[in-house]
Amino acid sequence: MRKSAKREQGKGLSPWFWVPSLYYAEGIPYVVVMIISVIMYKRLGISNTEIALYTSWLYLPWVIKPLWSPLVDLFRTKRFWIVFTQMLVGAGLACIALTIPTTNFFKLTLAFFWLLAFSSATHDIAADGFYMLGLSQHQQAWFVGVRSTFYRFAMLTGQGLLVILAGYIESHSGLETVNIHVSAVAEQREIVEYELIPDSLNIQALEGELRIVTTSDSLNILTTSRDPQEIDTLVKRVQAWNSANGHLTDKGKDKKGEISRPPTWWQRNIVKSIEHMFLAVFGPLEEKDTSQKLAGNIGAVQMYLSRPPEAGKKVVINFSRDSGDKSIELIEGNHAIFTENNWNKPIISLIQIDPKLKQVSSAQFSARAGNIPLSWILTFLFMTSLFAIFAIYHYFVLPHPVEDVPRKSESFRSFLKEFGNTFVLFFKKKGIGVMIAFLLLYRLGESQLVKIASPFLLDPAENGGLGLTTGQLGFVYGTVGMLLLTAGGLLGGFVAAKHGLKKWIWWMAIAINVPDAVYIYLANTQPDSFTIINICVGIEQFGYGFGFTAYMLFMIYISQGKYKAAHFAITTAFMALGMMLPGMVSGWIQELIGYPDFFIWVLITTIPGIVLIKFLPLDAEFGKKSASE
Repeated sequence: MRKSAKREQGKGLSPWFWVPSLYYAEGIPYVVVMIISVIMYKRLGISNTEIALYTSWLYLPWVIKPLWSPLVDLFRTKRFWIVFTQMLVGAGLACIALTIPTTNFFKLTLAFFWLLAFSSATHDIAADGFYMLGLSQHQQAWFVGVRSTFYRFAMLTGQGLLVILAGYIESHSGLETVNIHVSAVAEQREIVEYELIPDSLNIQALEGELRIVTTSDSLNILTTSRDPQEIDTLVKRVQAWNSANGHLTDKGKDKKGEISRPPTWWQRNIVKSIEHMFLAVFGPLEEKDTSQKLAGNIGAVQMYLSRPPEAGKKVVINFSRDSGDKSIELIEGNHAIFTENNWNKPIISLIQIDPKLKQVSSAQFSARAGNIPLSWILTFLFMTSLFAIFAIYHYFVLPHPVEDVPRKSESFRSFLKEFGNTFVLFFKKKGIGVMIAFLLLYRLGESQLVKIASPFLLDPAENGGLGLTTGQLGFVYGTVGMLLLTAGGLLGGFVAAKHGLKKWIWWMAIAINVPDAVYIYLANTQPDSFTIINICVGIEQFGYGFGFTAYMLFMIYISQGKYKAAHFAITTAFMALGMMLPGMVSGWIQELIGYPDFFIWVLITTIPGIVLIKFLPLDAEFGKKSASE
C-alpha cells in the first residue's frame, strides 16, 4: 500500500510544474561542456590548438549515447536516473570549480568535464523517456514547444547570463580597469607624433598597488588615409615586438617552419571537384582591385604594469572597444600576458580608422585585467548550487508514471539480447529509411546557416558582413530573437495539439526553411538600420521556433512503442549528425562563394527536407487530443 501511495504522489501536479524545469536543467550542462568550457580555457590562457582538440572530444557522449541508452530502460526508473544524474552534474561542476586554481588545472578540469558530459548525456536519455511516460500523447504535442523553448532558455543562459556573470566578477576583481578615449580628427595640429616601437626602455617600478600603466588616457588619429603597404609593414613590426617580449599566446605568432605538404588524393580529386562545381554554378568571388586602395590611418597605445607581479604569477590584460564608432577598430594587441620578466616591456595595441571615415568621431576602449580564475570558480560554484536545487526539487515534484518501473534482474545474456533488440526494433520500423533521411535533411539549410549567421552579422561591411558589435549581436539573439523564437515554439505546440502533426508539418517545414531568405536580403543590401536587422533575424527565429516543433514531434512519433527512451536517444543521435556534418563544411563553402551566394545555397538545400515529407508514413491522428482526454 505504501508503494502504491508513493506511485500516486505527484499525479495531480500539472506538467507546468516539472516540464520547464526539467528541460532547463537538461540544457545547462550541455552548454557548459560545449561552449563555456571553450570560453573559460581561452580566458585562462590555454592555446587554441589544445582547446579545439580536447573540447571537441567532449561532444562524443552525445554522439554515442544510444549505445548505453538501454541501461536507462533496463535498470532502475527514469525518475531515479534524472535525480541521480542531476546530482552527478552538480558534483562535476563543484570539482571543476575546486580544480581551477591548481597547477595542473587543465588536465584535472578536463577530466571532470568528461564526467559532466557523460552525466548530461545520460540525463538527456532519462528526461526524454520520462517525458513520454509522464504525459499523454496530446500533452506531449502541447508541451513540445514548451520543452524546446526552455531548453533554448538554458542555452541562452549559458551563452549569455553565465558568461556575463563571469565577466562581471572578472571586471570587479583584479586590477583596476583603464579607459582610453580614441578620437578620429581631421587636423594635423591635434596629432602628437611618436615612434610606434620604442627605441629604448627604462621603465622603473612605481609605488602603490599593482596597476596598468598606459602612455596616455586619450589617442588622436588623423583621418588621412595611408598607403596599405606602409600600414602592413608597421603592423608586422608591432606583431614582432609583442611576440618577442612574450605578450602573446599562440594567436598572432607566425607559423614559421611549417612544412608544405603536397595535396592528398582526397584534396585533388574530391575537394577540387566540389570547388569547381560551386564555382561553375555561382561563379568565382569578384577579386577586388587593391592597387589603388587606401588604408585607414593607425595609432598606437602602449601598456605595461606599474611593478612586477608576484613570482610565478601572471597578469592577463584584455583590451577592447567598449562603445563608440565601429569605424575605429582595434587591429592588434587585444590580449597580453605579463609576468615578473616582462612587466616593463609594453604591449603595443594598434587602432585603425576606416578610410571611409572623414568626419570627427570617437570610441571608448578599455584595458581589463580581472581575476580570471576567481571569476570562473564563483561561476561554477553558482551552477553547483543551482543543480543541487534542481535535484532536490525534482525528487519531490516529478510524478510517478505507472509505466516507469524498474526492470527485474536479468542475466547478462538476456541483457545483451534486450540491448540488441532496441536497435533491431528501431531499424525494423516501417519506412525507417525515409524517416532517417528526414531526420538528417529536414534542417540541412539551418545546420549551415547557424554556423555562419553570427560571423556574417559581426563581419565588417568590407568583408560582406553587417559590422555589428558583440553587444548588438547579443541583443539581436538575446531579446528580439528569443522572444520570437519562444512565440514560434509555443504556437507550434498549440496548433499541433489541436489539429495533429500531419496537418501542420508542411507549414512548419516552410516556416523553418523559407525565412532563411532574409539573410539573402541582408547580404545583398547590407543595411545600416539596426531595426531592419532585428526584424529580419526575428522573422527567421520565429520561423525556426514554429518549424522545429514538427521535428521534435516527429522524433517522438518514431520512438513510439517498446524502448521509447532508447529509440528517442537514437533519433537525437541522427539529429546531432544532421547538424554536425553540414556545419563542418559550411565555412568552407561560404569562403568559396561569398555571403550572398552562400545564403542562396542555404535556401536551395532546404528543398530535400521539404520534399521528403510527402513520403513520410505519418498517422493523421498523432498529436490530437483524444476523446478520453
